[in-house]
Order: sequence, then C-alpha cells, then structure tokens
Amino acid sequence: MNATVPARPLEPALYLVATPIGNLADITIRALETIAGADLLACEDTRVTRVLLDRYGIVNRPVPYHEHNAAEAGPRLLSALAVGKSVALVSDAGTPLVSDPGYRLAQLAIEAGHRVVPIPGPSAPLAALVGSGLPSDAFLFAGFLPVKDKARRERLAELGDAPATLIFFESPHRIAATVAAAAEVLGAERKAAVCRELTKAFEEFRRGTLGELKVFYDQAEGVKGEIVLVVGPPEAKPAPNGEAVDALLRELARAMPMGKAATEAARRTGLPRKALYDRLLSLKESNEG
Repeated sequence: MNATVPARPLEPALYLVATPIGNLADITIRALETIAGADLLACEDTRVTRVLLDRYGIVNRPVPYHEHNAAEAGPRLLSALAVGKSVALVSDAGTPLVSDPGYRLAQLAIEAGHRVVPIPGPSAPLAALVGSGLPSDAFLFAGFLPVKDKARRERLAELGDAPATLIFFESPHRIAATVAAAAEVLGAERKAAVCRELTKAFEEFRRGTLGELKVFYDQAEGVKGEIVLVVGPPEAKPAPNGEAVDALLRELARAMPMGKAATEAARRTGLPRKALYDRLLSLKESNEG
C-alpha cells in the first residue's frame, strides 16, 4: 500500500538517515519526514532510493554520493550546508556511515562546524546480534574480514580474545571459508550464528558452534543473500602455564612458525591463542637469554 509523506521544513544540518535493510515497512516516520523535507537528498544508488521514495510518495530528487564520486560530490554537499541548506544522507540499506563512505562526509561536516543529526533506524549488525541468541552486553562490529586467507586468520586472531560478541559482514561466496577459518583460529566449540537475508522473505538464522557451522557450509551449495556472522565471546580459561603446555609449545615451535604453533596449541588445549603466543615468546626469550 502506498502512502504520501508531506515535506516539512528542516533546520540546516547533515541528517544521517537509516533506511530499511530489506523490508520497506521498517522505515520510521521521522526518517520519511526528513527525506521528504531535506533540501538535498544524497544516496549511494539513486535507483535503490527511488524504490523507497515511490513507496511513500516522496518527490524529493536524490543525488548520488558513493565511494566512486565522493571526491566531487562531497564538496558540493558541504557547500550546500555552508549556505544554510539541509542535507539528508541515506545508504542503500541500513544506517549511513556503517561500512560506507558517509563517514568521511560526516567527519568533514563536523570539522567545518556544521550540525550533524542521526536519524536512527534499521541496522543489520544490531538485527543480527539480537536475533543470534548470543550475549549482547558487549559487542564489537568489525565490518568485513580480509579476502585473503592469511590476512583473514590474522584478523580473527587479533579479535579472538576480545571479551565481546564479534559481528562481521560477509559475502555468500566466502562464508564457508570464513567459518572454517574462524573455527580453526577461535575454536570449533565457540558459539556463533550465520544471519542471512535479515528482514527479507527468506530470513534465516543458523545457530550452533563454529565447528557445526563449518560442517554445514562445507556441504552447502548456492548460498545466496547478504550475510552477517555473529561469534560469541570467548569463555574464561586458565592461563597457559605448566610444564605440559610449555613442552607442547616447544615441540610445536620446532616444527612450525610461532604463529602456527600457537594456533595449533590453542586447538589442542582450548587455551586462548594470544596467551599461548605470548607464552611462546617468553619461552623463546628465556632460551635466548
């Protein structure tokens, strides 16, 4: 059902407007009024935004602002703010500035002394978090992981000991490799959820351990849609000390680089990889001393 939203005058400012991540009914009334009333409406893809505008009878004409034209379009939007106009910025889906070039525009607007107003609403990371069943008292959104396997594993290792639920964006053709890497680096027993096509007709939450998810996606074919991977926080574990752990670290370090030795020791013992790596460094320094 279509509706018509009246345009209301806005104070001069850069308005960061959250838009639906799939279901057009998730838009807020305040967001619609802001989009309708802005002097300038900037968006990633005018075709995508036009669907939303047509749904609600908004006649404002969108102008493109994305990573490929930000150097030219950004100054024009800032100039509009400088002469007292209102500018609304939307992304194709979700909250602007989250993994999109709007961050730089907001930063420049703030530096220039312009008012920046968030218009909250849909957010894929938060939707995935609350639907995952994993702890939400502390969480860390880490965007997309690196494409190359080595860099991906290194990034997972950096984040692995953070006392928080981890949230990542991922593409469907890389989800199997990412889950496999996460199971190896973070531990197969760590709880996680793959959240796919959030708010859309084929929304899916696949929950389990990283090991269980690895088995599923190793066999899955034709995975489609936008994906958010949520990984639960690490369980509190004892520090890696004791003769048995030290002996294992020394044995592994003789056969492989220190990083791989720490990863393998973490897999065998269930202890945190970073703590094992630090212990291995200490052993190496004491031997050299």
